Amino acid sequence: MIPQRLERLRVKMRECRMDAYLVPTADYHESEYVDPYFKCREYITGFTGSAGTAVITEDEACLWTDGRYFVQAAQQLKESGIRLMKMGEQGVPTVEEYLKEKLPQGGALGFDGKVVNQLFAQGLQEELRPKGITLLYDRDLVGEIWEGRPELSSGEIWVLDEKYAGKSAKAKLLELRESMEGAGATAHLLTTLDDIVWLLNIRGNDIPCNPVVLSYFVVTKQNCLLFIQPQAVNCQMKEYLESLGVRLQPYEEVYEFVKSLRGERILLEKSCVNYTLCQSLDDSNVVIDRMNPTTWAKAIKNETEMENIRRAHIKDGVAVTRFLYWVKNNIGKIPIDEISAADKLESLRKEQEGYLEPSFGTISAYGANAAMCHYQADEEHHQELQPRGLYLVDSGGQYYEGTTDITRTIVLGELTQEEREHFTLVAMGMLRLGNAQFTEGTYGMSLDCLARGPLWERGLDFNHGTGHGVGYLLNVHERPTGIHRRTTPKNLAGEVLMEGMLTSDEPGMYVEGSHGIRTENLLLCKRLEKNEYGQFMGFEFVTFVPIDLDGIEVSLMTPKDVEYLNAYHSQVFEKISPYLNEEETQWLREYTRPLKCS
Repeated sequence: MIPQRLERLRVKMRECRMDAYLVPTADYHESEYVDPYFKCREYITGFTGSAGTAVITEDEACLWTDGRYFVQAAQQLKESGIRLMKMGEQGVPTVEEYLKEKLPQGGALGFDGKVVNQLFAQGLQEELRPKGITLLYDRDLVGEIWEGRPELSSGEIWVLDEKYAGKSAKAKLLELRESMEGAGATAHLLTTLDDIVWLLNIRGNDIPCNPVVLSYFVVTKQNCLLFIQPQAVNCQMKEYLESLGVRLQPYEEVYEFVKSLRGERILLEKSCVNYTLCQSLDDSNVVIDRMNPTTWAKAIKNETEMENIRRAHIKDGVAVTRFLYWVKNNIGKIPIDEISAADKLESLRKEQEGYLEPSFGTISAYGANAAMCHYQADEEHHQELQPRGLYLVDSGGQYYEGTTDITRTIVLGELTQEEREHFTLVAMGMLRLGNAQFTEGTYGMSLDCLARGPLWERGLDFNHGTGHGVGYLLNVHERPTGIHRRTTPKNLAGEVLMEGMLTSDEPGMYVEGSHGIRTENLLLCKRLEKNEYGQFMGFEFVTFVPIDLDGIEVSLMTPKDVEYLNAYHSQVFEKISPYLNEEETQWLREYTRPLKCS
């Protein structure tokens, strides 16, 4: 099937005189997760991961993806004829380097300019200029050959009450205009969907698990224009938006509108605005390229949001703790597989007041499947859980009170010594990072070694970031917060950690063909003491679910590590036990019991 699709694409390429065609994983807004309508890269390669870029030439097809997906991509690309490019690995060229080598002098590179951001296209242009390469960006060739392509989503939007948002949309708009004035901008082009809905205190459902709406937003000193599909806005919502001074325009008309701008100083973020939009701007305008002011404002949760986040995580903690109890007490007694386990967890979340939907597709992975960081079980490929080894579940929920994201690895029975060692080291790393103290102005990248330290000491490591920002009833991966071992243009790990930022803490260990382990809590950054050395900062755990003591090898832990684990489990019991029945409470007491140093 994939080889046939590639050949049909090549026919189109030849018609357009394109020597290569680039297919990223993106929609018109540079969203991480996309509506099914935009899954062109998945359609043309068969790879279902959330990150990757395909390049097709006349005689070769390649897919670039990151370390989270190396194992999964290798499996899904088998017999497709597509070559896997492991990003960041020694000897693997970047997309730009590959194109520079493969494209002929005076050749042409094609792509859909609406799904490639301006910064990336600009970099391509510079890289390929010595070879006289032409960029052809006005054709969506994969869309043209895609039979049965899904319709573009157009779900209705709704208002997020201020008791959840903590600040009115009018106040946010006022602050945005102040930021524009400070940047010397007369207009602002905003295309990132989570920024738009956060700014207007609205939510939608155009991307699964991300409550956003397909839209563009333009702000000037006098006007606010929201480009949106008309069917997404009912009469009540129209009145609400008009009360904010927002004028509604059809979604696709944004391209004609930006062509009409003249002599403006336009604030936009080139890494987020698509190439076609930027190429539509008249040369009389000046572009101010910097991070959207809303991105930074959104990342720092206000007091109302922080208090709601704590409430959301108690609800989520109850659901996930009850799930652990169910798994531990039923494994080997009733049939449980990766799909039925995920369904059970979802049913327990649905029992919690204010729960809306998952915050991402649940990763429910038993045994060797857990070695694939973003494994997804389906009806054709899933495993039955057995009373031995490890089961990893990475999941989250969207609540009116916020967004959750948690990973627990559960011991189902007998473990190897290696599995027990890896389980303990991962838990130690998570707790060490969560208990960090650091001075104000510290970057997330500076703390990454705390989580990796126990693994590094034994010559081990994991090939993904340690932490990412989390939105408020928004995207589970939110810029600019990050805890990574290295910076890339995408992860922006160089941002300072500030009070109110919500960050994941998720070290892991993966052995292909054997097992995968990850333990993840969410952390709220907070101020601690201030003294002659400056303002100290730290984290507050908001995730409260036990870490399976059946996997802990105390002999590997320092007294401080044991203290961290016991203190965390004391909080888990205190906060979660009031919501459990008697049997569940007794089980939780046993699984949060204090350990003693060996």
